[in-house]
Amino acid sequence: MSYIEAIILGIIQGLTEFLPVSSSGHLELAKAMFGDKSLPEESLTFTVILHFATALSTIVIFRKEIWQIIKGIFQFQWNDEMKFSLKIIISMIPAVIIGLLFEKELEAFFNGNILMVGFMLLITALLLLLADRAKNTNQDVSFKNSFIIGVSQAIAMLPGISRSGATISTSVLLGVDRTKAARFSFLMVVPLIFGKVAKDILGGDISFQNENIGAMGIGFIAAFISGLFACNWMISLVKNSKLYYFAIYCFVVGIIAITYSYFYL
Repeated sequence: MSYIEAIILGIIQGLTEFLPVSSSGHLELAKAMFGDKSLPEESLTFTVILHFATALSTIVIFRKEIWQIIKGIFQFQWNDEMKFSLKIIISMIPAVIIGLLFEKELEAFFNGNILMVGFMLLITALLLLLADRAKNTNQDVSFKNSFIIGVSQAIAMLPGISRSGATISTSVLLGVDRTKAARFSFLMVVPLIFGKVAKDILGGDISFQNENIGAMGIGFIAAFISGLFACNWMISLVKNSKLYYFAIYCFVVGIIAITYSYFYL
């Protein structure tokens, strides 16, 4: 992988992680266009590195909220910060179970399966259309809803299903306030990404002596910087109910991916 390709993939990840268009799906499409021949596990490792970069950008954007949550936890009081932390933990359960039990099966999906990505993008488009039509409320995320949102996050581990799109759409359809839904969606993935990276490093799956470490580093920086811009932009878009346009985008890209897989692969 060249440095130019790594930069492009990093920018794609940074923008599409927060925009509801599936970052993993776009990475698979881009890698297929670049003729990426890496093994599925190597491809997934690079994807995880880029997700780690956008997780860090999330921390930067929500640093005040995260600091309040941390302080609330260590005060050992049943306050809003403690409740929010528990909801985040509950939301992680489905993805943790799927990730641990079906890790090899998930890796197999990151092999340039453009046809699957196309169909999953169509599902993302449908979710966004439904959420865009939902009535706005002022409700918070409940403990029950946090688990349901977590299930949608687990399903979004498939490339082509937008994680932010699935979790925000699920939240809105459950009656959660749009801004609160976006905030919860962006924060709930941070512990999962950090846990995945730590697991891969300790397990030797991510080696800092890898020949692609330079490209990974460049991609990481590109994803982090572009993620900072995209995160703030997405919060404003969700608040103003602009998901309809992303639904159209996902539908068009999905159709293109399906057509490409049939005629060119």
